[in-house]
Amino acid sequence: MKLLHFFRRRLFGVLAPGLLAFGTLPAVAQGKPPLKIGAYLSVTGPAAYLGSGAMKTVEMLVESTNAAGGIDGRKLELFRYDDESDPARANTLVKRLIENDGVQVLIGGSTTGTTMSAVPLAERAGVPMLSLAGGTVIIDPVKKFVFKMNQTDAMAIERLYMHMTTNKIASIGVIAGTDAFGRACLAAAQGLAPKMGVKIVREESFNVKDTDMTAQLTNLRQAPGAQAILNCGFGEPAVIVTKNYKQLGITLPHYGTHALASDVFVKLAGAAAEDMTMTNGPILVWDQLPANDPSQPVVQAYVKAYQAKYGEAPSYFAGNAHDAMLAIRLALQRAGDTDPAKLRDAIAQGRFEGVTGPFKVSEADHVGLTSASLRIVKVRGGRWALVE
Repeated sequence: MKLLHFFRRRLFGVLAPGLLAFGTLPAVAQGKPPLKIGAYLSVTGPAAYLGSGAMKTVEMLVESTNAAGGIDGRKLELFRYDDESDPARANTLVKRLIENDGVQVLIGGSTTGTTMSAVPLAERAGVPMLSLAGGTVIIDPVKKFVFKMNQTDAMAIERLYMHMTTNKIASIGVIAGTDAFGRACLAAAQGLAPKMGVKIVREESFNVKDTDMTAQLTNLRQAPGAQAILNCGFGEPAVIVTKNYKQLGITLPHYGTHALASDVFVKLAGAAAEDMTMTNGPILVWDQLPANDPSQPVVQAYVKAYQAKYGEAPSYFAGNAHDAMLAIRLALQRAGDTDPAKLRDAIAQGRFEGVTGPFKVSEADHVGLTSASLRIVKVRGGRWALVE
């Protein structure tokens, strides 16, 4: 309980200027109607490693918020559904959340596909939606009611390209999934390459149901001039790519985006993940952050609270849910109302230090993060190591 109290105090009382610490609130405020939050996340299916921890985080913060009296005396009512990593199901669930459950703010989806399937519904209904997915397409072009709680695939690629060019890597091969994230990641890699002095010498693709990618990887290894390979995938297919990489004995540096950087990926890929280089937020290396890192207090408070409740460390993706809840808290306090339009306007003014990075949201920027908030990490001895 002491640890959970510490989490509440640091996250909502100290780190966010102007916020009240959790605690008992005046009786006159107890009659306020609740804020209805709808969470549709990939708790099961291929993207479960993205959504399961995120749902746990939402549940943990709703529980602790209500136990402490709510937000300025207003309790939170959570409606949560598992979209099973299926865009069509996500669309159905969001329709239910809006039309039947009457939620005033949405958290989801976990993937670019599940998010984009629900975007038209949120826009049409005028309900703000905070996505936990990576695709740039989610917020570019800007959509009035849609926000994103992590760095875009383009930011991840930019950060990786910076690391590559610093290490004199100028020519690469890219392997990408045919799913929404894979297409978005590949598009970002193609678009940024000329600007950042990187040449893509060959591209290969895989279907999310493929069980062997040795042919594609062999083509990339044999591509003239290739100095490294970028893995634009996530979930089980990306694990297969990584294992095939090792089986083929490819010695070229293997890069991956923040969509792969998790303890679950390392566990599934095993020794094949060793020496892979990726981008990620500070949460993955929370115990290696320097004392002067501005993210350290909020990251450590969140990780310790999550570990105390669930007996495991949270992932980067779980941390995105933490920041969605913090953005909602700030917006509710700023708006003083549960009206979705007013919440949207308040979310669009969000300024806070999250576990994913420092957010500076605006009407023109519905993510509010930059590539500078990403760290470069590498798998060493079966665990993540901070590189830069």
